[in-house]
Amino acid sequence: MATLRLALAQVNPTVGDIPGNAALVRRWTRAAAGSGAHLVAFPEMMLTGYPVEDLIYRESFVAASRAALDALAAGLAEDGLGDLPVIVGYLDSDGPARIRADATPGRGPRNAAAVLHGGAVVARYFKHHLPNYGVFDEDRYFVPGADLTVVRVGGVDVALTICEDIWQAGGPFAVAREAGVGLVVNINGSPYELDKDDVRLPLVQRRAAEAGATVAYVNMIGGQDELVFDGDSMIVAADGTLLARAPQFTETMLIHDLDVPTGEADPRPVEGAMGVVRAHVSDRLTPLDPAGLAGGVVERCTAAEEIWRALVLGLHDYVEKNGFSSVVLGLSGGIDSAVVATIAVDALGPQRVTGVSMPSEYSSEHSRDDAADLAKRQGLDYRVQPIAPMVDAFLANLTLSGLAVENLQARVRGITLMALSNQEGHLVLTTGNKSELAVGYSTLYGDSVGGFNPIKDVPKTLVWKLARWRNEEALRRGETPPIPENSISKPPSAELRPGQLDSDSLPDYDVLDAILAGYVDGDLGRDGLVAAGHDPAVVDRTLRLVDIAEYKRRQSAPGPKISIKAFGRDRRLPITNRFRERDS
Repeated sequence: MATLRLALAQVNPTVGDIPGNAALVRRWTRAAAGSGAHLVAFPEMMLTGYPVEDLIYRESFVAASRAALDALAAGLAEDGLGDLPVIVGYLDSDGPARIRADATPGRGPRNAAAVLHGGAVVARYFKHHLPNYGVFDEDRYFVPGADLTVVRVGGVDVALTICEDIWQAGGPFAVAREAGVGLVVNINGSPYELDKDDVRLPLVQRRAAEAGATVAYVNMIGGQDELVFDGDSMIVAADGTLLARAPQFTETMLIHDLDVPTGEADPRPVEGAMGVVRAHVSDRLTPLDPAGLAGGVVERCTAAEEIWRALVLGLHDYVEKNGFSSVVLGLSGGIDSAVVATIAVDALGPQRVTGVSMPSEYSSEHSRDDAADLAKRQGLDYRVQPIAPMVDAFLANLTLSGLAVENLQARVRGITLMALSNQEGHLVLTTGNKSELAVGYSTLYGDSVGGFNPIKDVPKTLVWKLARWRNEEALRRGETPPIPENSISKPPSAELRPGQLDSDSLPDYDVLDAILAGYVDGDLGRDGLVAAGHDPAVVDRTLRLVDIAEYKRRQSAPGPKISIKAFGRDRRLPITNRFRERDS
């Protein structure tokens, strides 16, 4: 047996920022070396960020990734870190992408991991299992690897795997057992969705049992367009014991001392579908001082805290990584804008958030007061811009009535926010929740206008739960609750006509959200929803609203994915579509 000090770098790369990502590797490797680590591992596609999507088709991008890997190995040696083996994800290629006429079967772009040591790339591994479901399109982009790479570090045989390899039985983990490895390192770009941390631990335990070895799982954190990565890195022993686990949504380094078997002097050959490629790094491990360092197991977040932190991180990184200085949103006094404003303040600070009240002749006094109250509680930049004169100017030149007048008010508000964005450089945040997006309860180019929507994947009933959790969290900290109670408790209304309520147009949200969860998230048809106990007439009405609103959703702003199936890249349906769920 040997004691190996392993460091898992749970960090936040940025897609396309290859120099910046390489600098992150150098900085965190220096920290790992300072802690006496024998091996440090970084997430999937660390050098390029993840996912890179069609950037893969640019040969210049692939070349930049490959060149950066060699430069990084040399740079680590220049930093005096050449003796510390570093596992890092990157984009590789052994041939043109499959869309090219001259592409060769079995060759092309690779989702790869490399081991850097002594100023050089000493081993490479190509991801074997390529996911092609949900938000993943890896079979579109990558060619799978055929061999398992095993690296001997200090006499310990370490197998390299990448993300989806751990989600599939057989394959690399079964081969790792045959190869007699002492440790399997699995580097990840695993996006967040609610309760995914409850799925990961049993998954890693199954693979550890399959490999007959300790498994180290390292995941990135950060926001990338619609995706949020939550970290949750962990180390699990072969018998399923959870040895160490990192926090969610936090950049950190998990360092833990592992007692692992050393490899055989003459490793036995492995027969099967995958070959084994072995590389030698070192035979001895530097003595540890102090020995017995434990990474600890961080307590998991509650469901509400987990979602809130995902939304905050998703908005923060979208703003920062895209170079926006501030955000602006309409403050109506209602629950949706109140929650979005609070997420924005938590993500960016009140000095970078502008809230605009845009009352019309139908806006109630309490709504205006609630918007002002929220702004005062949170200290954000608050402005009032009445829209009635602008609406009247339109109506003086257009003959409109009914719904057209309601939509006009929403569009004037959208124009106002976009004008402020153009004038002052803000990113406009839109505030429609998942329930509204599902049934098309929004005005195109009106309240749907914006560059990012923090609650796009949050059903209305969950919006209320998050608001109450955030206020309770403030009280727990001894702070003023950020959201006025009246914004939470009053019936929701767009206030575009006298006495308007959401319930005039939609089923109660408790009923609506349950149907949407089955239809949108669960892909249940009409018969399945009725069998689940939903009223047939309400089901028929809801499904029709969802189906005809696809064209609106296609034009909606991106927002963080928190559910098993978010609108956008996670749920893809044709706009022109005559299939309808009908009475059986």
